[in-house]
Amino acid sequence: MSITTLIKTIQDIMRKDVGVDGDAQRISQMAWLLFLKIFDDREEEWKITVPGYKSPLQTRFQWANWAKNPEGITGDELIDFVNNNLFPALKKLAITAGVTPHGKVVGGVFEDAYNYMKSGTLLRQVINSIEVDLDFNSTTDRHLFNDIYEKILSDLQAAGNAGEYYTPRAVTKFMVDIINPQLGESILDPACGTGGFLVNTIEHLQKQVKTPADKKIIEKNIHGVEKKPMPHMLAMTNVMLHEIDVPTNIRHDNTLSRPLKDYGPKDRVDVVITNPPFGGMEEDGIENNFPKKYQTRETADLFMALIVHILKHDTGRAAVVLPDGFLFGEGVKTTLKRELLEEFNLHTIVRLPKGVFSPYTGINTNILFFEKGGPTKHVWFFEHPYPEGYKSYSRSKPLTIEEFDREKAWWNKRKTSEHAWKVPVEEIVARNYNLDCKNPHEVLVDHGDPEKLMVEYQQIVAQLKAVQQALKSELIACLEGGE
Repeated sequence: MSITTLIKTIQDIMRKDVGVDGDAQRISQMAWLLFLKIFDDREEEWKITVPGYKSPLQTRFQWANWAKNPEGITGDELIDFVNNNLFPALKKLAITAGVTPHGKVVGGVFEDAYNYMKSGTLLRQVINSIEVDLDFNSTTDRHLFNDIYEKILSDLQAAGNAGEYYTPRAVTKFMVDIINPQLGESILDPACGTGGFLVNTIEHLQKQVKTPADKKIIEKNIHGVEKKPMPHMLAMTNVMLHEIDVPTNIRHDNTLSRPLKDYGPKDRVDVVITNPPFGGMEEDGIENNFPKKYQTRETADLFMALIVHILKHDTGRAAVVLPDGFLFGEGVKTTLKRELLEEFNLHTIVRLPKGVFSPYTGINTNILFFEKGGPTKHVWFFEHPYPEGYKSYSRSKPLTIEEFDREKAWWNKRKTSEHAWKVPVEEIVARNYNLDCKNPHEVLVDHGDPEKLMVEYQQIVAQLKAVQQALKSELIACLEGGE
């Protein structure tokens, strides 16, 4: 069975359940079931590879003992077990002292999870579909999770719930490739969503692994924070399938809820790669966690204040997706841009075309690359062009990683071209730190003098009327002649 067919089958079963209302709840339901299935498959492996491994789950709460048997408990018995036994036990792991790291992972995932299904018979059908068709200890099926993950995200997109935590895979991979994180460096995505940047970073670092100990170094240094339960659950599941066995550094929390002054030297990181939510407003009081000069309720600005504060003074570097509004905005944005240019080397801004984040938003976006070692002397801009024949991107024609080959080939040579130009920092300061610098090589289409165009338009309209009148006269003449 194909992944698309499997996910559709599961969702069709859930649609029959009166307790599940809408795509978002169906996806959330599927997410916790997939997590438990994957955790069970991983436990089978850990029993062999991890000396003395002991499951943090009581025997009766392990997937293999209540879900695996297709003829197992069903109906009211299953619903009662899930709601009144399984969920309370899993949630308790988040707050119980002495729980193993694996147990804390499960507790963190289920802290805000919820079983929406009311029919135990339908829930059994869903469980059987997952159990029969997927084995995450199989290398093939483990790779298939990427397809499941993409399908879930596609459905989230259709449900209109993913705009603030989904970044196209091509963009995440390009940013990671350019930042080039190294084994042993601490890497953070402070708004990690479903874990796209984290997974690409893990894959990038795994190419540098030479010993089993190196894998533990990756696990120790990958950090992510996500405040919403469903994307956090998907992030945890995703990184576990990328050989991060104990992803306790992927936290369910709001990064901005901690006062900025509380982030000390031990919290600083080498690399930040992120696409912070933009266009949204934080809840009342969050801005008070920041110094007066940064106080705003606009989410992306607060994340930028955090990023410039949390990067290490010697090795810190970042790649951040931000909307055009940040480039030309004033107030707190001006303060942030001034500090960015004075304290960092804002060496490159890649300007992305419309449609990259479609259908979530049509807002133009940019990738800012900066590093400690300022002040900035000049900023290079690179305008990413559409492929030939494209007017925009869409679900059927998404942005691909191959399109970034142009930027990668240019990156180390840095020559002015039809897509690339350099702006001295003095010019940006004179523009009151407005970074919305247009491509000077763009060919402007001259549509002509509006007054002359209007005269030509009126002449064409008059000619059309004359032709219409002539045709009408000819038709009347023909009809009269026929009589």
